[in-house]
Amino acid sequence: MDRLLPLHLIWLLRVFSAVSAATHYNCNSPLVSMLPQSSFQSSSQPSISYAAHNAKLNRRDGAGGWSPMVTDPEPWLQVDLRDRMEVTAVATQGRYDSSDWVSRYMLLYSDTGQAWKQFRQDDGVGRFVGNTNSEAVVHNKLSHSVRTRFLRFIPLEWNPSGWLGVRLEVYGCSFKSDVADFDGRSSLLYRFNQKSMSTVKDVISLRFKSRQAEGVLLHGEGQRGDYITLELHRGKLALYLNLDDTRLRFSSSRVAVTVGSLLDDQHWHSVVIERFNKQVNLTVDSHTQHFQTKGEGDSLEVDYELSFGGIPLPGKPGTFLRKNFHGCIENLNYNGIHIIDLAKRRKPQIYSVGNVTFSCSRPQLVACTFLSSSSSFLSLPAAAPSTIMGGFSVRLQFRTWNSEGLLLSARLSPEPQSLDLQISNSQLLLTLHGAAQQRSEVSAGHKVNDGLWHTVSLDTRNLQISLTLDSEPPSTMEQWEQLGARGSFSFGGCSSTGCQNPSQAFQGCMRLITINDQPVNLNHVQQGLLGSYNQIQFDTCNIRDRCLPNLCEHGGRCWQTWSSFSCDCSGTGYSGATCHASIYETSCEAYKLIGSSSGFYSIDPDGSGPLGPAPVYCNMTEERVWTVLAHNVTAPVRVQGSSALKPHSMALNYSASAEQLRAIIAGSEQCQQEVVYHCRKSRLFNTKDGRPLSWWLDQRGERRTYWGGFLPGVQQCSCSLEENCIDMSHFCNCDADTDSWTTDMGVLSYKDHLPVSHVVVGDTNRTGSEAVYQIGPLRCYGDKSLWNAASFYQESSTLLFPTLRTELASDISFYFKTSAPSGVFLENLGHRDFIRVELSSPSEVTFSFEVGNGPSVLTVKSHLPLNDRQWHFVRVERGVKEASLQVDQLPLRFLEAPADGHRRLRLNSQLFVGGAASQGRGFLGCIRTLTINGVTYDLEEKAMLTVGVSSGCPGYCSGSSSLCHNRGRCIEKSSGYTCDCSQSAYGGPTCKEEVSVSFDRESSVTFTFQEPFSVMQNRSSQASSVSRESSSRAREDVAFSFITSQSPAMLLSVSTFSQQYIAVILARNGTLQIWYHLQTHRKPDVFSPLLGNLADGLLHRVRIHREGKDLYVQIDQDIHRKYTLSSDAELILIRSLTLGKVIKRDSFEEEVVQAGSKGFVGCLSSVQFNHVAPLKAALLNRGSSLVTIRGPLVQSNCGALADSITSHNLRDQAAATNKEKEHPGGESRNDVAVIAGVVTAAVFIIVFILAVVIRLVYRRRAQRSDDSMKEHQRPSTRTELHLHNSLRDNMKEYYI
Repeated sequence: MDRLLPLHLIWLLRVFSAVSAATHYNCNSPLVSMLPQSSFQSSSQPSISYAAHNAKLNRRDGAGGWSPMVTDPEPWLQVDLRDRMEVTAVATQGRYDSSDWVSRYMLLYSDTGQAWKQFRQDDGVGRFVGNTNSEAVVHNKLSHSVRTRFLRFIPLEWNPSGWLGVRLEVYGCSFKSDVADFDGRSSLLYRFNQKSMSTVKDVISLRFKSRQAEGVLLHGEGQRGDYITLELHRGKLALYLNLDDTRLRFSSSRVAVTVGSLLDDQHWHSVVIERFNKQVNLTVDSHTQHFQTKGEGDSLEVDYELSFGGIPLPGKPGTFLRKNFHGCIENLNYNGIHIIDLAKRRKPQIYSVGNVTFSCSRPQLVACTFLSSSSSFLSLPAAAPSTIMGGFSVRLQFRTWNSEGLLLSARLSPEPQSLDLQISNSQLLLTLHGAAQQRSEVSAGHKVNDGLWHTVSLDTRNLQISLTLDSEPPSTMEQWEQLGARGSFSFGGCSSTGCQNPSQAFQGCMRLITINDQPVNLNHVQQGLLGSYNQIQFDTCNIRDRCLPNLCEHGGRCWQTWSSFSCDCSGTGYSGATCHASIYETSCEAYKLIGSSSGFYSIDPDGSGPLGPAPVYCNMTEERVWTVLAHNVTAPVRVQGSSALKPHSMALNYSASAEQLRAIIAGSEQCQQEVVYHCRKSRLFNTKDGRPLSWWLDQRGERRTYWGGFLPGVQQCSCSLEENCIDMSHFCNCDADTDSWTTDMGVLSYKDHLPVSHVVVGDTNRTGSEAVYQIGPLRCYGDKSLWNAASFYQESSTLLFPTLRTELASDISFYFKTSAPSGVFLENLGHRDFIRVELSSPSEVTFSFEVGNGPSVLTVKSHLPLNDRQWHFVRVERGVKEASLQVDQLPLRFLEAPADGHRRLRLNSQLFVGGAASQGRGFLGCIRTLTINGVTYDLEEKAMLTVGVSSGCPGYCSGSSSLCHNRGRCIEKSSGYTCDCSQSAYGGPTCKEEVSVSFDRESSVTFTFQEPFSVMQNRSSQASSVSRESSSRAREDVAFSFITSQSPAMLLSVSTFSQQYIAVILARNGTLQIWYHLQTHRKPDVFSPLLGNLADGLLHRVRIHREGKDLYVQIDQDIHRKYTLSSDAELILIRSLTLGKVIKRDSFEEEVVQAGSKGFVGCLSSVQFNHVAPLKAALLNRGSSLVTIRGPLVQSNCGALADSITSHNLRDQAAATNKEKEHPGGESRNDVAVIAGVVTAAVFIIVFILAVVIRLVYRRRAQRSDDSMKEHQRPSTRTELHLHNSLRDNMKEYYI
């Protein structure tokens, strides 16, 4: 939205022109039907009746179409259009009157018939849907036209009951093309008619194909500092553009805007530059970058000339400042001037430097693609070595995204030596294997998996092995005898009888292979005349950039391999496969519902939406939960010397952005901001003409003149409303204009105007005039989204919302309660695509969708019925990497998306909530807090307008008050409610009473899992054969509080039957350490979130959450800190969890063993591990075989203990201070010692008596607490809970 309107007009004109041109030329004409027989080729044919020239649509020539030989391993059909054409669509049929057809295929295109490129639709899909019978014609329109001469049709799937047969037609039109060929030492200069050319708008368009990754396409500059440069750099297109900024002119650090990738693939790419003033669009193929130029001006001033293909040095023809472009440029248009056309006609405005020709030469570099990381190989015989030098040499070029892969393997003579050249950890590694497992290694380069072409040469002559990468100095390895090659060389991988892949086979492209200085003819290899191969595609480098466009959301960094991409979400505040889900809660209300206390937090008001997290203070000490957002002007501001003409103005900058502030305010029930204005002869509104002298600006920058809590639109203060102004003839105290200090203060509470963004004061320039004002922080309470509900009591009734616009990523979450056995929660349909969430049976929730890869289904089955009239939480997510489904605290289910499948979910119907488009499967019950991609849908408002649906949901547990806390579940009863605290680490009637235990050095609590605990496998059905469902991703959720003064100490440890463990300890210096040992053959990961001493006798709260490799840690009110583990492995077969002392285990590291032997002395409280609350289990099930208690264990209260310690310390400090004041220092120390001894003895006796009494009281209270908790709780066997979703599961309040 940052582009100006004229730039939109430029874009629309361009689109309109393209559409008009396409309509004028009717670019949909058949191109194949009139071609001669010589235009058709194929990989094979059983006989002349099945020849390629019979493959014309709707024809019955020969056998009625083309079919290859049954033994053809890689069939293809090729069409020569006789000239470059613009192709817009393809149509196919099967072979006439047969059972032979192709059901799925891909298209390759080429200008020369040698270097091919796979066509992909705009969403990256490279496969086309074909036929289901022999006669029906299936049309596939290309998402973007392609200009080419040769098309190659590659069958991928065909009729399993027959064979493959094809008849086809290609649709398109001819087009006019002016081409110039640059040899890397040439350029074209376009010279202006005047000294300089100044433009406020430019449109530059061209198409190019390059033979190298570097080269200047166009350049121009002016004397005042303007310049424009378009060049290829590392296979990407970079635009340097500056308008009248002399600072950048003399700076070496010019900033470029880059677009595109892999543009040195010897295929055509289109470029359009559109500029209006400072606003610029740079488009390469279908990818557009919008940006604003640097500089102070709006015009681009270029002196004398523009150069294309290079930057010639003035006065030195043939000398260039930068590397020239080497390749072809087509249809070069500069502001309506056809540059190449002028050059062909030798017009005087065009000056040619070097050898520029006007036909595009054929590329000589032919590549091949190694498709499989496990089975691809190319075996080639060794060419005869030089008789003089001996040894051998190999040279090749490669490009890949993979960090591992075998490039070359050779057996050497004398035996048993061998040599491997591989990519290892993104660098080249050459290994010489000798006898008796001897080996020598040398390495070269770094990050050779950057997708660029790299040249590597290997030479074993002259009694040394030399490895050279690109232009780097060679790495050498000395040898004692001359080595020769024995047998064949294996490139890219090993055949089954040759060698063994050290890691994995090479997946990428190779070209220019030479052995002993003899080039290898890959055409001979393909024809079976030379060597052997497997899983190789010839005449093409089928590399693609999976990070273009970047599908990682919220600033996540994209990393890729040959076959997939992944997202690094570090530092973004989001998690998931594409950084879609926020790791923060949406409000302070949400934090309170998961048991948090007052403190600083980050909240994400729109969840997975575009707004990021905002730092706030959550005040939970009052009945309401207040969200407090501070600004930069906290202290009172004194103002003097301001007038109406030169007023004082102060901007208030908040801890959140304007968009975040609006979202927080809109989602809150009420917001307010206190304003205080102290004045002495400083008026607010008391003027003759009624114009205000002071005012403030609201969130939109609009002037507001009401002050101190009065109604908007009225120039009055709160004292007028309360009728207590000091002068009732004025509406504000300050308007009385007295010489003494007075005050106008109040609270601004009109949400649409908050917060205050500026304060303007204009009446302090008179003698004795002065003002002091202070603006408080913005304070909001309530979360309107948490309790927005609708009740459906007619099966045919649904709520209708606009179509979901979530093509690439979407998340949907809500709560429901029902007594019905099934029903559709929501559904949205498209032409073929759809998305649906439903209760498919009393104990199953199903998430199904279709994006073009076949229907995908995820199902979560609960062991308890879900139609129990209690609230249950559902969250679904679908992205380009995976889909997931979560129900309550059951494990998440994941479904991986196919790497090369369709990605976009295209819907066109309305969103149905509470039912489906087809009648009869409506939902009966309540739905609340429906949130889609961070936007909460107003169910209550829609329900007011819909028959069969009512706003809200009846029941005690449906209100906005938090009846049950800390993951407690609200259970509806016939005459009230009760709280189920079985999933909570807290107890009591409302799950608010902490369960705390005092430990000494020998104490421990061990919870043994009922059975070897591992993540359950999901057996959800799915129709798509290409999608693969995975089990729950590895995750743990740990939370506990503690008080101790001892270090080292063992707080918590989890061990498995497979020698894995987690340990949380205090080190010798009191710092917290988290140990994760997930892979027994590696050292454990150790993290220390805070360096401070936590063995300080104060209460500390620790939260730990792991998801895959990501570890999130929060201590007290500190921010969430993220760490990355070395492995994402699951804890396999969890054996036990232990609090306190641990008997030595062989799998523990020494530091953990020492902490375990010291045990824990202090108080542990509210311990939760996933679904297990071990302290509660110990107190409630003392006789259970699952709980083992060693040493003394006394129920305590960590919170009360912390308060007593704090108050005791404060009293001690106060006493010490008073003592210092009363006894300055010359007192008798003997008297003090005697008194201290008596006091100590008395205190010891009193403490001993109190301990006995407290022990008896605690025993009685523990007995009552056991009875109380047993009354209000029931056992639960539900499994893992995602920490981030704990809000929903607690908050679930459980709406039962």
